[in-house]
Amino acid sequence: MKKNGLYKGTLKNIILKLLTEEGRMYGYQMTQRAKDLTKGDLKMTEGALYPLLHKLESDGLIDSEVRKVNGRDRKYYFLTEKGLKTQVEYEKEMISYITHLKTIFDL
Repeated sequence: MKKNGLYKGTLKNIILKLLTEEGRMYGYQMTQRAKDLTKGDLKMTEGALYPLLHKLESDGLIDSEVRKVNGRDRKYYFLTEKGLKTQVEYEKEMISYITHLKTIFDL
């Protein structure tokens, strides 16, 4: 079984949670933080991450700004007010879901 398959449906929740915890992050930073938190199990690819970031931005859940870092442009993402409210709702749903899974799998 491929480990990332279980994470696939929760990437939106993961990104919003990371931004809640960290404030502002750039894409690569998100992939590395998720990888660190999961001890290497979650490896977000650019092909999965960036389309989702663009979707979250077009939905008004996140915003972005470009900053120069070491002479290069780096795009930072952060939650909007709508994104913060949505993240709180998603987190409640996720906790409920995990609680049900624990019951089903007798954990």
